[in-house]
Amino acid sequence: MAVRRGQTWGTPGSLPADGVVVRSDAEARAVVTAARREGRPAPALGLLGGDLCRTLGGRGDEARLRSPAAVTMTCDLATVLVDGRLHVFVAHLVARRRAWRGRIVVAMNAAWLGPWNLGPRAHPGDGVLDVYEARLPLRQAMAVRSRLPLGAHLPHPAIVERRTKALHVELDAGTRLQLDGEALGPVRNLLLRVEPDALTVVV
Repeated sequence: MAVRRGQTWGTPGSLPADGVVVRSDAEARAVVTAARREGRPAPALGLLGGDLCRTLGGRGDEARLRSPAAVTMTCDLATVLVDGRLHVFVAHLVARRRAWRGRIVVAMNAAWLGPWNLGPRAHPGDGVLDVYEARLPLRQAMAVRSRLPLGAHLPHPAIVERRTKALHVELDAGTRLQLDGEALGPVRNLLLRVEPDALTVVV
């Protein structure tokens, strides 16, 4: 059930015995990917780092994850069909060319991308992805980049924003893909979807 503005989200609850502690978005993605390949549900994830953890207010304290102070939340999981092969991501997808030139497509399940509050309205429990597409001239790109840490780059006339449950994107030749910070190489076609409430996390 998607969270709504003003609604309390998460319940007190520590990481279960079969939960897995992860220290990055890439680690979380790897755990979920392995579970799906084996045909089993993904375990609860105890978040100690990464952009999903930061978005959810995680403190990076492993002892807290196993204590009554921990909070358990149900998050969305994103999937992307990349040129016919299915992948998952927990925090973000970035499709771009070198040096951030040309067309850029970013899909955010979390609000943060490293030091940038790139998806200031993105929420991991709202049932949608925040997708941004842009092709910025150098001067505009520099201005936008300076505003990213505070999430003050939006709205912008050259950035197309969508909040969507599914989206098909055809990319320019030479576009490279990153999922949760991991490079997957060049791509041409993406089919994005959200799986609401598909992931249990503890912070």
